[in-house]
Amino acid sequence: MVDKKKNLRSLSSQQIIDFFESIDQPKFRANQVDQWLWQKQVKTFEEMTNLPLPVREALDQHFVINELTIAEEQVSDDGTVKCAIRLHDGMVVEAVLIPAKDRMTACISSQVGCSLTCAFCATGRLKRMRNLEPDEIFDQVVAIKLMAETHFNKPLTNIVYMGMGEPLLNYKNVLTSIYRITHDMGLGMAAKRITVSTAGIDKMIQKLAEDEVRFRLALSLHAANDVKRSEIMPINDQNTLDSLAKSLQLFHQKTKNRVTFEYIIFKDFNDTIQDAKELVAFCKKVPGRVNIIEYNPIDDGRFEQADPDKVDAFAGYLEKNGVTVNIRRSRGKDIDAACGQLANKNEVSVA
Repeated sequence: MVDKKKNLRSLSSQQIIDFFESIDQPKFRANQVDQWLWQKQVKTFEEMTNLPLPVREALDQHFVINELTIAEEQVSDDGTVKCAIRLHDGMVVEAVLIPAKDRMTACISSQVGCSLTCAFCATGRLKRMRNLEPDEIFDQVVAIKLMAETHFNKPLTNIVYMGMGEPLLNYKNVLTSIYRITHDMGLGMAAKRITVSTAGIDKMIQKLAEDEVRFRLALSLHAANDVKRSEIMPINDQNTLDSLAKSLQLFHQKTKNRVTFEYIIFKDFNDTIQDAKELVAFCKKVPGRVNIIEYNPIDDGRFEQADPDKVDAFAGYLEKNGVTVNIRRSRGKDIDAACGQLANKNEVSVA
């Protein structure tokens, strides 16, 4: 029985060196391969033209370079481009290009599905199938970068890990992908242009702090009292607001980065001045800023967009009490904009 070929980009640099030594090739071949894989993003060994033909044939005999494909692409009237991305094993995730006047942002996924079952999220209806590998995360960024250049003739400026999945439950692969994205032998993007969004896992936030990461952190908050937050985010039962505040304080202390609090505002649930008061109190514990996000309703969901007057009053109260706040208007209203909607339509069951 022939051994299954390994995904070459799943190997460490040392493992690639070990392979080349096993076929009597010099160590510098590993650097050449790294450059082809991560900086030039080639998908065939034939394209690695500075490697001798026997070396390319040896690589082809033992390894594959996994690829993703765009299964579906939707373009909104506001320019937002949402993609269903099919992975090498047939599973589907989502990635989005969000254009703005001063930036081009890629929103990417870290898992196939999600295990957190947040009540307002379409991804929560998809069970978590597996974590994404670093190369699969990296390739989403490459795909969205190409779309920014093709659709808008502009470079990609920002990356947010706010797509499908909980990034901190795929900690090692997410950090490896960020290493590849920021490295000179990769995409060379600045770490401060990358934001990782978490539903709130205090132990993993502490690990980010201890690792002194350079990227930005966002907390999906959505309610600043435990009763309401647990109602819509079951993860809050084990990661209460008090424990999260302590972890975020450590994160700020170690990294000097302010945290962004994402607050999707729902009609008649978390849109009152009392809710705003609770949010102000939480913000006093941890240096940060608030993004108020208009809700993209999902099919048959229980939540609706809050009234614009209430959103403005909510934001006004935060500002009056010294909280930096931005209102993020809903994007892609005319397409399957809510996280998980497009993947739900393109989902493939893989045994």
